[in-house]
Amino acid sequence: MNFRFSLSTNIIISLIAGVVCGIFFGEYCSGLRIFGDVFIQLLQMSILPFIAVSLIAGMGRLSYGEAKMLAVKAGGFLFLFWGVAFAIILLMPLSFPSLKSASFFSSSVLDVREPIDFLQLFIPSNPFRSLVNTFVPAVVLFSIAVGIALIGVKEKQGLITGLSAFSTALSRLANFIVYLTPIGVFAIAASTAGTMTIEEFGRLQVYFFTFVVAALLLTFWVLPMLLTTITPFKYRDCVGLSKNALLTGFTTGSLFIIIPLLIDSCKHLFEKYRLEQKKAGSLVEIIIPVSFNFPTAGKLLALLFIPFAAWFSASSFSVKEYPEFIFSGLSSMFAGANIALPFMLDSFNIPSDLFQLFIGARVLTDRFKTLLSAMNLLVFTVVTICAISGLLTIRWRKLLRYAVLTIVITLTTIMTTRAFFTKALDFEYTRYKSFVEMKLLFDPVAAKVHKSLPQPLAHPRDSSISRLEAIGNRGFLRVGYFKDSLPFAFTNSTGNLVGFDIEMAHLLAKALDVSLEFVRIDREKAAALLNAGYCDIVMSGLGVSADRLREMAFSLPYMDTTVGFIVKDHRRDEFKTLQSIQSLEAPRIGVPNIPYFIAKVQGRLPNVTLLPLSSPREFFKRQDLDAFVFTAEAGSAWTLVYPEYSVVVPHPDIIKIPLAYPIAQNDQRMINFINGWIDLKKKDKTIEKLFDHWILGHGADKKEPRWSIIRNVLHWVE
Repeated sequence: MNFRFSLSTNIIISLIAGVVCGIFFGEYCSGLRIFGDVFIQLLQMSILPFIAVSLIAGMGRLSYGEAKMLAVKAGGFLFLFWGVAFAIILLMPLSFPSLKSASFFSSSVLDVREPIDFLQLFIPSNPFRSLVNTFVPAVVLFSIAVGIALIGVKEKQGLITGLSAFSTALSRLANFIVYLTPIGVFAIAASTAGTMTIEEFGRLQVYFFTFVVAALLLTFWVLPMLLTTITPFKYRDCVGLSKNALLTGFTTGSLFIIIPLLIDSCKHLFEKYRLEQKKAGSLVEIIIPVSFNFPTAGKLLALLFIPFAAWFSASSFSVKEYPEFIFSGLSSMFAGANIALPFMLDSFNIPSDLFQLFIGARVLTDRFKTLLSAMNLLVFTVVTICAISGLLTIRWRKLLRYAVLTIVITLTTIMTTRAFFTKALDFEYTRYKSFVEMKLLFDPVAAKVHKSLPQPLAHPRDSSISRLEAIGNRGFLRVGYFKDSLPFAFTNSTGNLVGFDIEMAHLLAKALDVSLEFVRIDREKAAALLNAGYCDIVMSGLGVSADRLREMAFSLPYMDTTVGFIVKDHRRDEFKTLQSIQSLEAPRIGVPNIPYFIAKVQGRLPNVTLLPLSSPREFFKRQDLDAFVFTAEAGSAWTLVYPEYSVVVPHPDIIKIPLAYPIAQNDQRMINFINGWIDLKKKDKTIEKLFDHWILGHGADKKEPRWSIIRNVLHWVE
């Protein structure tokens, strides 16, 4: 017997098979990700041309009267429905649970997000450039403008027929690619299930559950109750007569194939109430096919992924960005989620690789999206026809009661969902543990850490013998380091001294073929102790300044750091620019007790009160300071210890501070050696590897293979 499954069934089977494959083979499935990327790009291939062609043909078929009627009546309700959808989209993130999160330094904090060029985005001065660069709003505007112009062309039928044929061809191409969906879904599901951590999977549940709750709220309360509030129709008629269309759309996940069912449902609704049957029937056949080309509430709900992705990745997404989010999100959704979401992720500086998670989740969320879109089209069509036919029955008391109930139900739903997430899902913060468990990347040399300040080394400053020779004669290199010098020098959970500069010290001792001694010194006394011979060199993330150059000799810089602000998470937006900082009322900001540092900050922010602190730890213990000025690279490490804080680099005029190694004065041979050694470590990529390990945190997460059946149950591989 020959069994043939429907496409939706094959997709579900592929999803399950992909998950099982990922769990069985684990990280061996990571190579399948490329097939998922190919599938996504194939999906995007025909979307934009199809939208352009179908909009031109759809608008061109109308008369001027029909176009004007739709523009006035339907346009108003279209904006109403969009407003309702965005209200839910912007409210639902309130249900996301509190997430204690922090991250290592990332170069993305230095990126300046270019403001969206709305003229280029919306005005198709060159439609072909808009198509090439996927400026979706410009393509849509061009298509609508051409469609309206086509209305008055007498010999338009041939062109419309040709456009319809082209649209059909593009639709067939899209459908062919859709038939590849099981392959793409399998690849995405397998690679995701094989590489996604348990923590990441728990967070993805937040998006899926929130999406479903929002879709059901809009489908079975907000939209149908709006219809029953302002029209003669009852709730059970709206839902009952459309149940076949809703169920078919939910089962297949395709809105396009249920358009005939929606048209029949609307006609039956008017026939049941004997309201303008002939006129209503003709209007239904116009409104649904045309409005199908515009974003529905179901399509727009996919934008909920943007605030989720920001929450998931601990990226900034503030209320100030909501207008831009609404404007660019609405316009880009004309082309669908596959084009809109990558564009939106890039626009808001959210990691674009999270789009893979969206593709994996939409196998399930698309069904609820179609369910909501079907209800949206039905309610929108019926309300628009009632407005055109004079059948709207607005009773302000009834409308107010509906609005109050909707607000209460929505807020209750959000609070209940948040409580569920908080109770059912465990988001344990593990970054601090990962950080303090970090180990040296390279093999260390024998080392001793002095518990107290030892005797100075027997090497008078005026000696003709270079310190370099003295180090070789005595057989060890003594390195000074500072307390609270994350991530350059700190004690890990096993009690070992580690960090970027500690590792560099081991490499330097290896180059000199000697052992190591470490001695902790005070920052304020570094020059005196170094010149007095208590240590040979200081390696602890020390920045070069004019004051220090007068007291100590410095090597060439081995790293440039960036001045930023450590602030509470909820205050990140207040410190994004120098202008926003200057607009704060009497801000009190902590700053390292370094005259050069203080002068630089005071020169750029003359209205702030600066309080010198000897250590970042003092800032975290105080509650009377708005921020602490520090380098972003080191400050990011401190936020791992205090995850309720974040690092912000204000734009523009980013300040860089070079890091170098202080050496005792009047020893040019030692300075030359250290400079040459630093140059070697740069060219052989050692400093780059250490930067990735200690600053970017690539060494924080243990590289243990993901749990899999093939490794952990069957033990077929090591």
